[in-house]
Amino acid sequence: MDIPVSLVSISVLVPGALMAAAALLGCWGRSPTAAVWRNFPVLSWAALAVALISVLLGSGGSLLPGVLMATPLGLIVALLVQLLGTVIGGFSARYLQGEAGQRRYVAALAAVLAAVHLLLLADHWLVLIAAWAFVGVALQHLLCFYPDRVFARLAAHKKRIADRVADGLLLVAAALAWMEVGSGSLSALWAHLGSSAISPTLQWSAVLLVVAVVLRTALLPVHGWLIQVMEAPTPVSALLHAGVVNLGGFVLIRFAPLLEQADLARTLLLGFGLITAVLAGMVMLTRISIKVRLAWSTVAQMGFMLLECALGLYTLAALHLIGHSLYKAHAFLSASGVVRDTRLQALHGPQKPMVFSLAVAPAVTIAAVLLVLNLSGNATWPWWWSAILGLAWAPMLWIPATGSTPRVRAIQVLSGLLMVGGLTAVAVVAHAIPMGIADAPHHTLGQVALMGMLVLYVGLAVLQVQPHRLSRWRRWSYAGFYVDEAYTRLALRLWPAWWTPANAPRSTRN
Repeated sequence: MDIPVSLVSISVLVPGALMAAAALLGCWGRSPTAAVWRNFPVLSWAALAVALISVLLGSGGSLLPGVLMATPLGLIVALLVQLLGTVIGGFSARYLQGEAGQRRYVAALAAVLAAVHLLLLADHWLVLIAAWAFVGVALQHLLCFYPDRVFARLAAHKKRIADRVADGLLLVAAALAWMEVGSGSLSALWAHLGSSAISPTLQWSAVLLVVAVVLRTALLPVHGWLIQVMEAPTPVSALLHAGVVNLGGFVLIRFAPLLEQADLARTLLLGFGLITAVLAGMVMLTRISIKVRLAWSTVAQMGFMLLECALGLYTLAALHLIGHSLYKAHAFLSASGVVRDTRLQALHGPQKPMVFSLAVAPAVTIAAVLLVLNLSGNATWPWWWSAILGLAWAPMLWIPATGSTPRVRAIQVLSGLLMVGGLTAVAVVAHAIPMGIADAPHHTLGQVALMGMLVLYVGLAVLQVQPHRLSRWRRWSYAGFYVDEAYTRLALRLWPAWWTPANAPRSTRN
């Protein structure tokens, strides 16, 4: 067996190894808590530096044939994960000052990062399944860091059930693919799909993979744990929303060669993604709590990301993953500032937009996206995706009906157009990043997705102009459509659990 041993290839393994060392020091080291916090940033910054070197040197390729492989996207995401982990670790050291159990926290945080690094390198079904399972196991200790917070423990329990079901589905999917290909190697699976048409066995393997990703990524109807886990420490929320839930998108992009030929799996993924994006987006508008609204935003964004994967727009899904991770990390770690900004905005009172702007804004934003796309000279994505982007960005051109002069309105429209053009240009330029991804747009599913996003936009417009017409829908939206209540009852019936918060030590953080 020819195993590359160059320094560049070995460097890809170093970040995960350093985080594993940090986890071991947190678990079994005898140094005091302050020393553990000093050790973690040293190892974390070293891991970040090595991850950056790996990306700059482009160390893609097989590290251990059929077992570990560094892909360009995997290296970029590894750098992103380590950056977020380093920042979250520094924030946690200040946030948890004076709390008990900090050694346990450091060990669990480092273990999550180490497991994620391993998942990003996985080139074998069993390695991927084991790494993803260990991410969930280590994360449980962070979610339940405050033992007296019952909702967090309930959320962790529901997540544990979803994770174990997902593990079982992935094992069955792996077994089906292994029987068909004769190997558990993902590279062997890609080679098999490249030389022959997909078989019914691999079709079902893809379906099981999609369902497992839905369970892991907190899409409806198993989204509730992601909302209730807001009782966990704020840096844990940042790690969860900015890193862990995004892994489902990375796995789907990794399995793009399988999804491209599995129409049933892509249709199923489109259904889950579209329904989640639409419903979670509606629920988010009814929330007042900043952290809860951010949580519902994550659910909607995960639905949108998986929708992109279903449509074969893997490059956009990868860019969405990176952008969402950075945004959510910043949003959670600066939640206090968001609260202040929201209160300041609330002082001005709600402003209804002009009906004319609600009707015209989509046409203008779609035209702006198409114009930038034509000026670039590249058909970066299909026309229907330009229409979806235009609908998503149309609220930037909504003009308040009162409280502003014509000059101010003109400036608002111009600013909105510049924002739409700038975002489109960034997306076009970002497609030139060598991530080793090949898109495979599915035009029929794309038009279905466009109709779904149009329904969402019309609903938002009606809510702005005549909210009383959708009063019953608003009540259902505020209740999350009662989906989580049904899943909670089912989860506790399948795996009963009891907690005694009265006897647990109290936390000092809110």
